[in-house]
Order: sequence, then C-alpha cells, then structure tokens
Amino acid sequence: MKTYLAHIADNGRKQTVLEHLEGTANGCASRAAAFGAEQQGQLAGLAHDIGKYTDDFQHRLLGGPIVDHATAGAFECFQRVQPYAAFAVAGHHSGLPDGGSQTDAPDSSSFFGRMNRAFQGRLPEYSAWRSELTLPTPPLPKGLEPQMQMEGMFFTRMLFSCLVDADYTDTAEFMSESKEAAAESVPMEELWNRLQQSISGWFPPEGELNTQRCAILERCMQEGACRAPGLYTLTVPTGGGKTVASLSFALSQAKAQGLRRVIYVIPYTSIIEQTAQKFREILGADCVLEHHSGLLYDIDQEATAESSRLVRATETWDIPVIVTTAVQFFESLYACRPSQCRKLHNIARSVIVFDEAQMLPLPYLRPCVWAIAQLVRHYQASAVLCTATQPALTPIFREFAPDLPVTELCPPEQFRWDVFRRVTFRQAGRMSCEELAAQLQGRDQVLCIVNSRKAAQEVFRQLEGEGCFHLSTLMYPAHRRAQLEEIRRRLNVGLPCRVVSTSLIEAGVDVDFPTVYREEAGLDSILQAAGRCNREGRRPAAHSIVTVFRGEGGTPPLFAAAIGAGRETMARYEDIAAPDAVHAYFTSLLDLKGTEAQDIQHILPLMQSERFPFRTVSERFHLIGSPTITVYVPEGEGEELLARLRSGERSRNLYRRLGQYGVSIYEQHFHALEQAGDLERLEDGSVFLSNPGLYSEHTGLSLHADSGKGLFI
Repeated sequence: MKTYLAHIADNGRKQTVLEHLEGTANGCASRAAAFGAEQQGQLAGLAHDIGKYTDDFQHRLLGGPIVDHATAGAFECFQRVQPYAAFAVAGHHSGLPDGGSQTDAPDSSSFFGRMNRAFQGRLPEYSAWRSELTLPTPPLPKGLEPQMQMEGMFFTRMLFSCLVDADYTDTAEFMSESKEAAAESVPMEELWNRLQQSISGWFPPEGELNTQRCAILERCMQEGACRAPGLYTLTVPTGGGKTVASLSFALSQAKAQGLRRVIYVIPYTSIIEQTAQKFREILGADCVLEHHSGLLYDIDQEATAESSRLVRATETWDIPVIVTTAVQFFESLYACRPSQCRKLHNIARSVIVFDEAQMLPLPYLRPCVWAIAQLVRHYQASAVLCTATQPALTPIFREFAPDLPVTELCPPEQFRWDVFRRVTFRQAGRMSCEELAAQLQGRDQVLCIVNSRKAAQEVFRQLEGEGCFHLSTLMYPAHRRAQLEEIRRRLNVGLPCRVVSTSLIEAGVDVDFPTVYREEAGLDSILQAAGRCNREGRRPAAHSIVTVFRGEGGTPPLFAAAIGAGRETMARYEDIAAPDAVHAYFTSLLDLKGTEAQDIQHILPLMQSERFPFRTVSERFHLIGSPTITVYVPEGEGEELLARLRSGERSRNLYRRLGQYGVSIYEQHFHALEQAGDLERLEDGSVFLSNPGLYSEHTGLSLHADSGKGLFI
C-alpha cells in the first residue's frame, strides 16, 4: 500500500499523514478537554489533513504547486453533520471563512462554496484515508444546538484554536526532533506562596489608609478561596490597592478551583508596563507574560531559551500570568486568522481581570460584554470587572446571560469608603487657555489634564520658569517615560512641577500632586484624574483641590455624551465619587448613547442573521477605529537604531526597541508631514521623521508640518 507523507524534514526524515493526524488529534483533544469538547477536538485533529492523501499533495512535498488540502477534511466533517469541526478544519491554514450561502458557486471562497466544490467531485482523489483511519461522529456539544448560531461561532473559534495550536505543535516537534517545553512550570500554589511572601510586610498595617487597603486585600483573598468561577465586580476607590487585591483574588480562586492561569486585561499600553513589572516583582519573571503591540520578543541566532519560550507564549498564552491589552484580548476573540486565534483555548478555565473596566470601548461594548458572558457561561472562566468607577453593565449581562449573577467582591460596608476621600471637587466654569495657564503658573506643583493634544501644547507654551512639563502621545514612549521619571523625582523632593497632559496620565499612572485641574469630561475620567491628587492621603482633603473647568473650544463631539451625562450627575449628587453617583452616570451615559451606539459595526446582529460570517466579523471588529501610522523619531538611541535599520538589519529585537521611539499619528497628520517632505520611508516600509526641527524636547512631534499647515487634533 502506498505511504502518504505529511512532512519531510530538512535532514530527510519523513512523517506519514497518519502519524501527523494522530498526533494532532491527541493534542487537539487534550486542549479541547478544558471546555468539555474532547471528542470534537479528536474529530477535528483526525480530519484536518485528510486532503494530504492525494498524489497532488505528495507532489507538493517535492516542490510542486500549492494544494488545497483543507477542504477535503472539512467536507468529511460536514457530511457527518459536524459543522463546528468542519469550519475549524476548513480554516486551519487560511483562516476561518465566511459561511456564505448554500447556493454559492463552487469557485467561491466561502465555506459553502468549498463544500459545493467537494459535492461536485472537483477535489483531488483522497479516499486512501479510509484504509488507515476512521473518523468518529461525536455528539454536538451540550447547549450548542445548530440553531444557536452565535454560541456556535464562539465555540468554533475555540475549537479552531485547539486545532491550530495542536497542528503547529505537532509539526514543529517533528521538524525539530524535540518536544516543545511546557511553559506552565510554576503551579498556582507556588504563585500564591510568592504573593504571600511579597505582602507579608504589609501586616500589621500602619495608619488608617493602609489598614483599609489591607482590609480590601484580605477580603479578596477570602472571596477567592470560596467562590466558584463566575462573574464578579471589584469596586475599590482610587488608592485602595486594587491591582494587588485583584491579583490576590485571582490567584486564590485559581488555586482553590484548579483554574489554569490569570489574564489581566488593561485598556492602555501606557500603564501595562508598570502593571507587568509589578507582577514580575511579586511572582517572578519566569511566569509573567507581557503581551501587547509595543513589545515583541526576539528570536534569532542570539535568542536564549527564555526568549524562545516567551515568543511561543505570545502565540499560545501557555503561561500562568498574562498581562495584555483590551485590543489584543477582544480582537483575538473575534478574529479569524490562525495566528490570532491560536491562544484562545488557553483562556478557558482562567481568571480574567478587566482592569479599569469602565474603559471598555463604548462602540463595541455589547460585543465585548457578550464575549465575556460566553467565557463565563461555557468555558469555566471567571471574569472580574475591576475599577474605582464601576460601569452599569448588569442589565447588558442580564440580557445576554440571565442565569449569570453579578457579585461584588468587596461591598462598601467591608471597608471605610470615607478614608479614601482625599480630595475636594470644585467647578470653575469656562476658562481660556490664558486664564488656565495663569492659574497653573501660580502653583508650585500642579497637574492639568485636557482633552486634546492641541490644547495640551497651547497651554504648556504659556507656562514659564523651571519645572514645567508636557505629556501626550505626540511624544515617543521613551521620552514620556523620562519625563515621568523627572516629574516623580521633583514631586518627591518638593521642587516646582507643573504638568500639562492629555488623558494618558489619568488611568493608573502613579503620581501624587497636591492640586489637579481637569477639563470637563465624563465623570469616570474626572474621578480617574482625581486619583492623581493627594494619592497617598498625606494632605487634608479640604486642601487637595480638583478643579473641573470647561475649555474654550466648546464641547468636542467625541465627548459630548460623556460630558452631558457627567454634568447631569454632578448637578444631582453632592458626592460625585460615591458609588450611587457613578452608577447613575454610567446608566445615563448608556441611555444617552443608546443600544445601537454600543455596537456600531452591528457585530451581534450580523452573527445572528448570517451563517457563520467569521471573516466579515473579523474585518469589522477593530477597537481602535481611526487607523494610525507610526513615525520613528531619530532622537537619542532611536538615531542609532534607525541607522541599523537603514543598513538592512532586520530583527524582532530591533523593531521592539524602535517602538520606544515611535509616535502614532492619524492619517491627516501623516499626509501633511509627507506632503511637506518631513518624512522618509525605508525599504521595509518603516517611516521616520527626516525634519528634526519638528520634534521638540518639550512637546514632542509638532502638529504643524514644515509647510505651516496646522492640524486640529
């Protein structure tokens, strides 16, 4: 009987199709067992490369043309009424396709088009597989009947993730003749012990503020030890230690319930680094993965075993603690490409903490909440919405999962909320840039947060004397970090320090000013800004003033609804930081925006109305609506890194380091700079600033091109 091969290694070793199918099936089944789909995983793994039992594919192994070998296995699953496995197999190389229609032409790239091609006998002859194996016909997963379209799509992605990971792993291990090292080398029990050792010096606490922080921490540990996986909120005032408290709950619950990992989802890359670093200090660098667009792990000739392991972990998330962004997390859950979906199965049986949960993007709020509900209901995950300003999401969760209770881990009666009232709010009405700058000039240490990069630059330019700083995303990350280090130093030693910033500083950045000014925004933004004032409670609240003012440019359309809901709440409540005021604000905001504004791309209706539109959903679901372009700035180390790029050097490490000297700008800004001749494009597509006069050591990249054209950003 003819031997059919799946792979030929560089040294001539051969792997048969049967060996590869059985290895992949076992790996896929073990991964899918985490969410009760072991039999489905076995089927998908056995079927995925049946199309390699063809003369065409055997010729391909010797250098012949590319062959579609995925449709055959998908067709065999489809004939057995296994739609989820069929889609997973169909997409295991090119990505999950749109379902399309049963009348699609055989040449169509849709799933049904490919099935029609198979029905018409237009695939290469592959029946030899029947002499080597038998495909199982498992029952469909419980609670996922064919009419449950949306749940079926989510399940298919999870099964697809298991298949892709198992396929890649089996192939890589054959080619390298070695087993890939398991990343989960540190058990939850050990991580728990490391946490206990880290916080042991906090007890007994000194002072009332630390006493309340420790009360919150102890409550979270207790709740974690006795709570089953579910949906939770953790509402802790700014300065209450929610980062470590939420980690303590996650590790406690994971240890008690046998959950596999902790995933920390953060809205901004500007604060992800400090959170990841804190976790590394507590738990050790060997078990914490920091995964976001600004960080790539190098794997080249000089790569260490540790860096190679981290590269794989970014693809699989097979590591105990992951710190990632909301963009990375949610876009992966709605993706169709194998590289994005490979890690999804490792989200099952995890504790997922959504830090600053109030910042879940409103235009995609309903799809995000629906995805969280799916993970908790069907994939044994725990979700914790963690924030000082809890969004009013319970009605949406109730709509998607009426049987799923939402439990607060640390109700206000468990600690003294008044201890965390460290500021006094004052409303100042409309202020011009000149009036605002004059007030800032009159204070030695003050933070001012405005709504636009243009306003930040205008106010900053009117400040005089030493100790004046500007922060915005027009400054490359290494520049912002250096500025923040100097700001913290001056605050600590009592030197003059006047800072004008965009909102990047208000969510989780650890600074402590005696006075804060905040341009009118949503109530959550105002309260986040207040968290930068008297952060450690060293001054009386009456002397720690947060001034809310209206900018001279009127209400930006982007912030209109949030500002309107904030004004309404501030008019109704004397204590705008109280939980009932925050709840009223978010309820008002969601009412003002309406349901349609919470799913602007109509993701959920599309999933209901069309047959498994994987590719279309993936193309529509992008949390960052306005595309940006990175411009590298040849300043400091960035100049030397760009010289290496110009010389032809290419490596992950080089691009990672260059990311610290990149500024992301909108297309309008980019085109103005390009037309003025201020940019240069390299062969690899990278763009750098060729006019150094447009980058200021104080304010970063100018909003004006060399031609003098201004931009209103």
